[in-house]
Amino acid sequence: MDYVKLGRSGLQVSPLCLGTMNFGPRTSEEDSFAIMDRAHELGLNFFDTANVYGGVKGEGVTEGILGRWFAQGGGRRERTVIATKVYGDMGDWPNERGLSALSIRRACDASLKRMRTDHIDIYQAHHVDRGTPFDEFWEAMEVLRQQGKIIYVGSSNFAGWHIAKAQESAARRGFTGLVSEQTHYNLLTRAPELEVLPACEDYGLGVIPWSPLAGGLLGGVLRKPDKGRSGDEHMLRQLDKHRDRIEQYEKFCDELGEEPANVALAWLLKQRAVAAPIIGPRTLAQLEGSLRAVEIDLDDVALARLDEIFPGHRTAPEDYAW
Repeated sequence: MDYVKLGRSGLQVSPLCLGTMNFGPRTSEEDSFAIMDRAHELGLNFFDTANVYGGVKGEGVTEGILGRWFAQGGGRRERTVIATKVYGDMGDWPNERGLSALSIRRACDASLKRMRTDHIDIYQAHHVDRGTPFDEFWEAMEVLRQQGKIIYVGSSNFAGWHIAKAQESAARRGFTGLVSEQTHYNLLTRAPELEVLPACEDYGLGVIPWSPLAGGLLGGVLRKPDKGRSGDEHMLRQLDKHRDRIEQYEKFCDELGEEPANVALAWLLKQRAVAAPIIGPRTLAQLEGSLRAVEIDLDDVALARLDEIFPGHRTAPEDYAW
């Protein structure tokens, strides 16, 4: 496994990040343990979760699964760069959501307890909190870092101007600021190319794309036997909307001799500032199949063809003007 630096930091992470959102709701604890053990065997050291994952409000089910896996020992925690998130609704009372200093403190302590660890490697804002000043956000993160409870800070779902505002606020305080941004980015969703990716590149943030397969649309959906019987109405609507491009894409993947899911991941690894797309396997087979993506080296001809099928953006303001 060739590891990569996360943005401008010295932190080395695997080029694929193991997403754990399915652990609990769709993947049993036993199978989740097996997937994480296999991930380590394959060299993946970067795992992502969130306090709201698990399907039961306020319980942090997925973090709890991670904690029980860490508790087995064997170097599981030491070999893992664990990233979790704060912001989501964890209860019915005020200050059980958002990014106020109080909410962050309580959420961090709860995540540490559930994951049975003394620190979080990357503590991420799951969403921007328009009601909390960045100075308050950074003060809370500074305290957590001084206490040894977190090491790095990341963001998720920030706009380009949010990243700029956050980084300038951190700079005024003499704080490191954000080292990563999780953003919704894939061949079908290329809006981050306008301002999010350029901001990350300029400020030195590593980009961690979520939903790299566009909810399954880029995972070979047309060749799956149940593609027309899925209960996911949103998926079916999106498939109808993008069917022509998906057909072209799957045909091109056949020409390359590669699985569509792996081509989608390999394409992301070629994009500016991208560090590690998040894969969210439900099974061991899905995890093992994803590793092929890091071996695929798309050449300029292949990249140009993918741009023809899924047109992207130039950076702002060029995309808006001349």
